[in-house]
Amino acid sequence: MDPMDIVGKSKEDASLPKATMTKIIKEMLPPDVRVARDAQDLLIECCVEFINLISSESNEVCSREDKRTIAPEHVLKALEVLGFGEYIEEVYAAYEQHKLETMDTLKGGGKWNGTEMSEEEAAAEQQRMFAEARARMNGGGVAAPKQQTENDRSLES
Repeated sequence: MDPMDIVGKSKEDASLPKATMTKIIKEMLPPDVRVARDAQDLLIECCVEFINLISSESNEVCSREDKRTIAPEHVLKALEVLGFGEYIEEVYAAYEQHKLETMDTLKGGGKWNGTEMSEEEAAAEQQRMFAEARARMNGGGVAAPKQQTENDRSLES
């Protein structure tokens, strides 16, 4: 029996948000390059398959350690076992960054600097995070500077 069937979902049910994936694909390419819809669909399917592969191996690593919860260490070990060891440092750095950003959000109760972000500020923050991710993906490793928001300016006063 396929493990995906155990939880009531077939492999075909697993997918990623198409609009988000299309945006990521387009952002990684030069502006003058177009991607055929079939190629976008294939890339999305590859991403889903990669996630399934890493998840499955992470589960195996977790099981060998007699654990019931997959931890980040299990995912990193799975990357190594599957021959993706060269990505472990970048993945770990992204994980650490995610933890810091999540901690900031949790401390503020889902708010930034004690106040809610406006839609424009949230969009600017999202673009900054996309730029950071792009820099990491392109090997630059240099984070884009954080844009000062209206809330940041009011706190400085």
